[in-house]
Amino acid sequence: MAAALPAGPAAEFASASQLSALRKAFASDLNAGGGSNGALVVDMNTGKTLYAYRARVGRLPASNEKLYTTSTALLRFGPDATLQTAVYGVGSLTANGAFDGALYLHGGGDPSFGSTGFDNYYYGRNVTHATMQSLVAQLVKRGIKSIEGDVYGDASYLDAAQGTAPYGFRASFDLGSPLSALDYNRGWTDLSGDGFQANPPLYAAQQLVLALRAAGVKVPKNRTFTGKTPVGATTLATVSSPPMSTMIALTNTPSDNFFAETLIKDLGARFGGRGSTAAGAAVVRAEVASQFGIDPKIYDGSGLSYSDSSSPLDIVTVLEKMAGNKDFVQSLAISGETGTLQDEMVGTNAQGQCRAKTGTLAAVSNLSGYCLARDGHTLVFSILQNYVNPDTEHPLQDLMAEALVRYDAQTPTTQTPPTAPKAPVAGTRRH
Repeated sequence: MAAALPAGPAAEFASASQLSALRKAFASDLNAGGGSNGALVVDMNTGKTLYAYRARVGRLPASNEKLYTTSTALLRFGPDATLQTAVYGVGSLTANGAFDGALYLHGGGDPSFGSTGFDNYYYGRNVTHATMQSLVAQLVKRGIKSIEGDVYGDASYLDAAQGTAPYGFRASFDLGSPLSALDYNRGWTDLSGDGFQANPPLYAAQQLVLALRAAGVKVPKNRTFTGKTPVGATTLATVSSPPMSTMIALTNTPSDNFFAETLIKDLGARFGGRGSTAAGAAVVRAEVASQFGIDPKIYDGSGLSYSDSSSPLDIVTVLEKMAGNKDFVQSLAISGETGTLQDEMVGTNAQGQCRAKTGTLAAVSNLSGYCLARDGHTLVFSILQNYVNPDTEHPLQDLMAEALVRYDAQTPTTQTPPTAPKAPVAGTRRH
């Protein structure tokens, strides 16, 4: 926390002058493009509300919805928790290395599971990956040289809906991938995501057979099916997803709908009795009510649903409560540098000074997060704009973020304050 502001008329004048400048910037830009808008700005060091405009009115949060999904995942699972993908066996291993029985590739709701090449390309080499090649290496290490039975893909951990309610629970390019407990390479047929696998668990089972053969394991017949792992099956190999702290960064920084919707199903499976979007949303609603004392309308994990509704006050409340959680804060995109904010505020005073979550739909443009002000205070904010043109609003939101970064409660606006210290960085399209 920064030191308390000095008392006296001069300090009061300085604060009032700066506050007036910030409020004028928001008053000028928030409604410039029309629409139904709301905003809230709070100085976290003093607890003072610096700006509020219809801050209690619910609006479409778009991808700001991911703030609820990821904060709940972090709090419920814990930052070090992982999601497992495993190979189970029903049968026996003979002396000559033949596994006489069936293999079951069981998906545990890990949206990052795939091939080594795909994961390195898509998520980067600095992330610990759960890959098919690692599973096969463990099978080979067990002495398995051939598979004599069938191979099954098991996606029973989550429900079979490949999409969410707005898409008739079918796969959609808006979601980015078909949803499944056993998605391999994001359920894509190529690196660019131009096509979806028709049956992700079957495709994954087929890829297990190909990976076994590539490792020198004989699979005489390519008999692949989908099916549930029998009770009592033996665990033969297991890989773990990146830790939840990394998973939420992979969700928030690029605003990944597929990750968000899979995570909310994972929450339902672990804590809500069923691996469905509805069960997961119920878990998230209960969590934000108990932890943050808010009651937004939450029906999905990504914010693509037009039934979702949140107010700037709801979102600022979450951001304030989670501000001390390093993993959560560092999961957000950095202005002018990473993720959906990579191309925003570049070359301005706000570059590198804000961490925020964007939210964009056809007529929705939102921005919520934290900015480091010139006086060293952290300003938490939420800007929600509905019935607007996002292309018009993005530059206006950038201007409002710049106003937050310029704010200095201890320096009159007629003075030129020193350059603000660079915010810590951890870490491309706006969504």
